[in-house]
Formats: sequence, structure tokens, C-alpha cells
Amino acid sequence: MIPFNEPPLTGNEEKYILRSIKSNKISGDGEFTKLCHKWFENKLKCKKALLTTSCTHALEMAAILINTQPGDEIIMPSYTFVSTANAFVLRGAKIVFIDIRPDTMNIDEKLIEQAITEKTKAIVPVHYAGVACEMDTIMDIANRHGLFVIEDAAQGMMSCYKGKALGTIGHLGTFSFHETKNYTSAGEGGLLIVNNEQFSERAEIIREKGTNRSKFFRGMVDKYSWVDLGSSYLMNDISAAYLWGQLERAEEINCDRLRSWKRYSEGLKKLSSKGVIELPAVPTGCLHNAHMFYIKVKDIDTRRSLLSYLKRNDILSVFHYVPLHSSSAGLIFGRFNGNDMYTTSQSERLIRLPIYYGLEKEKIDFVLDKLNQFYENL
Repeated sequence: MIPFNEPPLTGNEEKYILRSIKSNKISGDGEFTKLCHKWFENKLKCKKALLTTSCTHALEMAAILINTQPGDEIIMPSYTFVSTANAFVLRGAKIVFIDIRPDTMNIDEKLIEQAITEKTKAIVPVHYAGVACEMDTIMDIANRHGLFVIEDAAQGMMSCYKGKALGTIGHLGTFSFHETKNYTSAGEGGLLIVNNEQFSERAEIIREKGTNRSKFFRGMVDKYSWVDLGSSYLMNDISAAYLWGQLERAEEINCDRLRSWKRYSEGLKKLSSKGVIELPAVPTGCLHNAHMFYIKVKDIDTRRSLLSYLKRNDILSVFHYVPLHSSSAGLIFGRFNGNDMYTTSQSERLIRLPIYYGLEKEKIDFVLDKLNQFYENL
């Protein structure tokens, strides 16, 4: 079986985990958390980086930081993971879904402005597959209307938009270190990126259960107390140690995935030129991280047949999100603004192929061979 994903493992994780355990500082903000924070702040050039237990929790922190209130409206694509919406629904907000661009599967920036009302609080662009949304347009709209921008860059570590790291363009950014991502912190984990100084101190407080504990440990107060909303959002230092083993070799992991992505792209050009599949699009100015390689087939029936065919040949491929606006909770907590021209139809065509750090070229060639055989038989 060629798996869809294998979590990255570089070889130093076990050593660092053991070092963290022996340090007697494993609950959070220990040696490896600090190393990771410094790496992110230097690499991404952000004001502050804070590891969290998940990207879901990073999004929840962002919702609190912008003071999301019941009745506020949050604009986002429907083609995203449920956490993007849930973080704001938990604060009482209404989600306003808008259509995606068929080329990148990202939010259609041309449709955002018409979805804005007097209740709109924020725009949440999702950088699908690590390919950037059209952030210049989105930031211009947000600035003109006085809105916050929170980048859901769960899939975007090491990706850029016009030279800027994803997650660092909006007011806040969030990342995931789930086992399916390019870099992982022992299965689950996340990161909140603070790009606006006004959020820095409060972000620490929210992450520390609403206390000023971080100030206490820096010697800025003689005791700490409850001062704000918050929850237990800290990543433990053992998970940070696992992550650090990969950040040390982040470029190597990135290059390895890009080689696999390019091999798929080159190997599928013939099928693409015949018009039987569509390949991913990467707009000018976007530097992606090979988080995923997907193809789009004719329709949902073709997808079902192809997925079954690949499985029979020991290749595990999967489709992705079911649009949130069509779900039972989406109908309660959100509404779709405008027409669903592409979200549903494009999502029904998409298949994700196996890609992960260390994927052998022979396995990629086997997948390519089976894809070509499928269309020859078809």
C-alpha cells in the first residue's frame, strides 16, 4: 500500500524528546518551545509566535483577540476545514460563506466586498494547499472597511506571497502541525502568529488561561493572577521538541516535497493536455510548499471510480472538504452570500494524491502509471 500520508521524521526527534523529559520543564514554554518561537519569529519575520495545542486553538485565540461578539459576521470560504468556522461560531458569530476561485480553490477576492455588511468583523482567507490567496486585494478591502484579517495558513508553512511568508500579512495568522502537515509536533499542534503589536501581550494572557503568568516568569510582576478570558492553549514542550527536530531540517523537507510535487506535475502533463484532468494552479507571485498535489477529474462519478481503482492497486488517495455551507451545522451557523458557482462543483472533482517527506520517486511513478492506465481503460 502506498499511503496517502506519512508524518515526517528526521531522526533527531527522539533525542530531543528525551532531553525535554529530563529537563523537568515539559508542561509548556520550555527549552524547545523557546527554540521554536525564535525560529518562527526569525524565519517568518513576525512580531510574535506562540505555539498552541492545535491550529483550531490558534483560531479560537484569534477570535477572542479581535473581540468577536454574538451577531458579528465573519467572511470566509465554504471550502475549508470546520475549525475555520467553529472558532468564531463559539464566540456567537455568524459565518458568511462566499465562493472560491476554480483555479486555486481559494476564496474569490472579487466577491468579498459585496458580502460586507455593517455587522462584518473580519475576513478569514484560507491558503488552500499552501498556495496564497490574493492578499493585496484582501488587505485593501479590509483596510478600507476597517476589518480584521486572520489568515488560516494551516497548510502554508514555508509558502510566500510576493516575498512575504503566509500568516504574516494579515493582523493574525494561524498554522497547523497536525500529522498530515509538512511539519508536525507529534501528531497535533498549532501556531498563532501576531503581526500587530496591539495583540502581543493579550495573546500571551489568553494562551495562559487568562492569566499574566508569562509576565511573572519574566520577572515583570511579583505574582500572577486571572486578568482576562483564556484557556489552556499551550503546547507541551515534548511536542515542541518533536517539532524542533523537523524545523532544524525545514529546508530539506520543503525541497523533498517540492521534488515530489514537480514529478507529479511533469508526469501528468499529457493527461492534462488531453483535457481529462486539471492540474493545480500557482499564480504569479506565489511560492508554494508542496503541501498537497491534487488533480481535478470530470465529475464526482469519475472521482468515485478513480479512487476505487487506485485503492484496488494499493494506492490510498482521498478527496477533501465537503463545503461547510451544505452541512447541517453550516445551515444553522452560516449563510452563503451570492451564488455557489464553483465551491460545490469543484470540490466534487478534486482528488489528493499521496505526497509526504521521503516519498520515493518509484512510488510516484507507480501512481502516475496507474493514473494513465485508468484513463486508457476509460
